[in-house]
Amino acid sequence: MDCFSRDIGFSRIEIISDSETLRSRSEALGQKTRYGSLNFITKVRNRSASDTYLVATDPKHTHQQHISESEATAIVESVCDYLKDRDLVQVDRRMGSPNETASRCRLLVTAPYVRLAYMWSLALFPCDSEDWDRPDFVTIYVPEWKQRQIIVHPDAGITYILGTDYFGEAKKSFLRMQMYRQKQRGYLGFHAASKIMRVIPKSESQSQDVGFLIFGLSGTGKTTLSTYPHSLDGVNERAIVRQDDVVIMDDAGVCFGTEDGFFIKTEGLSDRQPTIFEAVRHPRVAFENVFISSEGVPVFSNESLTSNGRAVIPRSVIPLTDDEVDLQRVHNLVFITRRRDILPPVARLSPEQAAAYFMLGESVETSAGDPKAVGQARRAVGTNPFIIGSEAEEGNWLLRFLRNNPKVKCYLLNTGSVGDQINIDVEVSASLIEHIARDAISWQADSDWGYEVPVSVPGIDIERYHPTLYYSDSEYRLRIEKLRNERLEWLSQFIGLNPAIIACVEPERD
Repeated sequence: MDCFSRDIGFSRIEIISDSETLRSRSEALGQKTRYGSLNFITKVRNRSASDTYLVATDPKHTHQQHISESEATAIVESVCDYLKDRDLVQVDRRMGSPNETASRCRLLVTAPYVRLAYMWSLALFPCDSEDWDRPDFVTIYVPEWKQRQIIVHPDAGITYILGTDYFGEAKKSFLRMQMYRQKQRGYLGFHAASKIMRVIPKSESQSQDVGFLIFGLSGTGKTTLSTYPHSLDGVNERAIVRQDDVVIMDDAGVCFGTEDGFFIKTEGLSDRQPTIFEAVRHPRVAFENVFISSEGVPVFSNESLTSNGRAVIPRSVIPLTDDEVDLQRVHNLVFITRRRDILPPVARLSPEQAAAYFMLGESVETSAGDPKAVGQARRAVGTNPFIIGSEAEEGNWLLRFLRNNPKVKCYLLNTGSVGDQINIDVEVSASLIEHIARDAISWQADSDWGYEVPVSVPGIDIERYHPTLYYSDSEYRLRIEKLRNERLEWLSQFIGLNPAIIACVEPERD
């Protein structure tokens, strides 16, 4: 048996295509909420990044762990031998709209963990049976395996998830493969949400659709801001939610969607995130590791189980969505960071700066990644921990795209605080996005970093967010130099990165 073949077959497979059948099989494994939804408690409650290995990829790529083909084969052959006598559930789904980026995905999971198949069935689209000669990607999920390992074979299109029952591994296994496959064809996959702001821009009389991609690591506000309704009347102006997690962009700025469900972090969820807060009351939602009260109510402020509680929400039950998942044109890229020192709430970037901040991927660690390091500063290229292959190639691709499409504007958005004193509330960040869409912000150059910072924003006292207010001049200079050196050290790791990307972080010389 070739365990890295997408035609791999086992003798005891039950194929289930219907989510309701999968739900009925899963009900005994979870808690039912007062809304009729199910909550599942897992043994593993966050991603296993340190146990994830890529097979037969270029080891020069700094932030990816590798395993040899022979080592991987020895492991998966023992897994396949184990699965000969085990019952498996198979679910097939389509990733993306039925266009050139669509992929056929197959999940095989050991039967006692059918709840994982149920949750995954909510995330993607039903497949078209006539197009199912062979899947593009296969994930084989064995949560009860004795050792925790995720083995990713990019060229074979197969992932083995072993020794963990955390749903996020299944979801990301297919998205990781999709981004790699589209990268090979000359597109680029982004760990980013997409939305449309239908607004009347400054100096215009008619509403226009303004497309956004919003980048951010889990827990930094990406979902909150991508689903935020803003102060729009819903008639002439409105927000339209497209995607929450991963999009594929071509060189013309078309952003293809991937998923039919959102996998959201529920920590602290409240009516300040109105779109999602309304959606989680639907019976088709599936929760993972959320505290449920004795009355059957999800309590998102209770982190006794974990601070990484999750929910899979079918896209159709989320307000502000429509039947489309693709964004026909992107106008603005927003890179979310969450820092608590010298970054302003928002900055407008040149193409070179945008590529640099894409490569820097600055934020803080959350419980989704490493619960032991929550709050610590971290970097991930593209705020995307799931890149396969050259990271530098992705930064260079983005720079070429922005130079070839000068109407696409880029922004750095800080959702943390300024000077560790003035918190940047979600309402402020959402207002900044709205005024970016309206082209209603006045800008001026920042003498230290070269990007542009806001001089005036309608409805916001932007002066109080200026970082220089909270430090002495000497401390501010020290913090600038420290951050600049950290950034240069990070960018210097990536072999083949366009020098212009690094140069825009360096200090200006007389």
